[in-house]
Amino acid sequence: MKCNFIMFIRIASVIGGILALFNPFSATLAAEQLASWLFLFFWVLEFVALFNAPFTSSKLFAVINGVVGVLLGIELLANPLRGILALTIAVGILFLFTGIGKIFIAFAIRKTALFWPLLLSAAVSILLAILIFSDYPQLATSLLGILLAIELISNGIATIAFSCHKMA
Repeated sequence: MKCNFIMFIRIASVIGGILALFNPFSATLAAEQLASWLFLFFWVLEFVALFNAPFTSSKLFAVINGVVGVLLGIELLANPLRGILALTIAVGILFLFTGIGKIFIAFAIRKTALFWPLLLSAAVSILLAILIFSDYPQLATSLLGILLAIELISNGIATIAFSCHKMA
């Protein structure tokens, strides 16, 4: 029974990803709302954990960090379109810095077989960042949904393949 339910979740992930590709704005809005609730939930947890922790010199910073995180979650929930724009910029920055980091790592392992695949991965990350920033406002309404769709499809397929391999 448990195995069937898990396989159902994996198949639903693939189907959800395909549906997200057909309506990327709705998927983007869903991704923004999910991020909003996660920000809110985890920052509230951090804030609560602070009151159970012994006093430290960094407690004030942690309290300020927790308050800012909760306010960020509330702001994202209250203004989803502004949240989509902000999260799209954050994704672009993440891709850019990830790509730059991969370049440094690739050149650190230059004499190995991993050099070219890692350098190619770095180029893809940097190109994605350039794509985001070059068409920023227009791309923002669909980018997060497309990324969510790709993630759902790839995770679903990978876990289904892993399950089938495990059963064989």
